[in-house]
Amino acid sequence: MSATAARRVLLASPRGYCAGVDRAVITVEKALEQYGAPIYVRKEIVHNKYVVQTLEKKGAIFVDETEEVPEGNIVVFSAHGVAPSVHDEAKAGKLATIDATCPLVTKVHKEAVRFAQEDYDILLIGHEGHEEVIGTMGEAPERTHLVDGVEDVANVKVRDESRVVWLSQTTLSVDETMQTVDALKQRFPLLTSPPSDDICYATQNRQVIIKRIAADADLVIVVGSKNSSNSVRLVEVSLEAGAKDAHLVDFADEIDEAWLEGVSTIGVTSGASVPEILVQGVLEWLAERGYGDVETVTSVEEHLQFSLPKELRRDLRTEAGSGGAE
Repeated sequence: MSATAARRVLLASPRGYCAGVDRAVITVEKALEQYGAPIYVRKEIVHNKYVVQTLEKKGAIFVDETEEVPEGNIVVFSAHGVAPSVHDEAKAGKLATIDATCPLVTKVHKEAVRFAQEDYDILLIGHEGHEEVIGTMGEAPERTHLVDGVEDVANVKVRDESRVVWLSQTTLSVDETMQTVDALKQRFPLLTSPPSDDICYATQNRQVIIKRIAADADLVIVVGSKNSSNSVRLVEVSLEAGAKDAHLVDFADEIDEAWLEGVSTIGVTSGASVPEILVQGVLEWLAERGYGDVETVTSVEEHLQFSLPKELRRDLRTEAGSGGAE
C-alpha cells in the first residue's frame, strides 16, 4: 500500500443484536432483577462470550443440562430453543422455567409439529450438534432427518417421496441453504416448502449488507464468537462475495496487525448476538492504526421487537418452591 493510499472502514448496518437476542438477554437481566440471583440458564443464552461473562457477573449460572439445576430454582431456556423433553425434565426437577426461545425459532418448531402431524418426513437443513437443530429435531424425532449441506442430500431416506417438506436452522447462509434446497428438489421433485422462509430476517440482512461491502474490501472483520453460526457464516459470505481476506474475532485485541499489511479498505460487521460495545472497540483499535475514516453502509432499517416472556409476570420463586412450575 502506498503512503498516500486512503485508509477507510466500511461499517455494516444493520449489524449486531437482532430482536430475538435482545429479548433473550433482557429476559435474563429482568429475571435477575425480579427474582434475585441465582438465575440458572440452560446452555449459553446466546452464542457470545462477552454476553455470557457479563450475565455471569450479575448472578446468572450457566449449565449444560437441566438436571444440573437444584430443585426449586428458576431456569431460563436459551434463544436457540429446546426440545419438549427438556420441558419435561424441568417439570420433573420441580423447576420454574422461563422460555427465552426466539419467536422465529418457535415458528420453525411449530412447523415441525404441524408437518409431523400431517405425516410428512421433515428434512431439516442445519448443522449437526447445533442447539437450535437439536431442539427442532426434538419436536418430531421419528419424522425428522438432518441434512447438513448439499453433500448430505444423497444420504436422505424417506418413507413416501410425495410427503416430504424442508425446514431449516434460522442462522444459516441464505445462498448455501438454497443450494441444498435445490439439490433436495432434484432428489424429491414433490418436495414441499415451508409457508415462509425459515432463515431469520436478521441473518439475511447481515449477509446482504456484508456482500455489498466485501466486494470493495481488502479485509473484513466480523465481530462474533466461534460458536455463533450466523457470525461464522458472515466470514464465509464475505470471502465468497469478493473480500480478499476475512476474520472472526470476539474482541479487538484478537486482531492480528499482520492482517493490515497492504490493506486500504476494511469492512466491519458483527453477528446477531454481538453487543455494539465490542464493535466500537474494534473501530477504536483500527482508528489508532490509521483507519479513522468510517463510512456506514446501510441496506435496511430494522425495527422489529418481541415482547418479553409471559413468565416474567408471575411469582416463579413461589411456584418453584411449591412444585407448581410449568
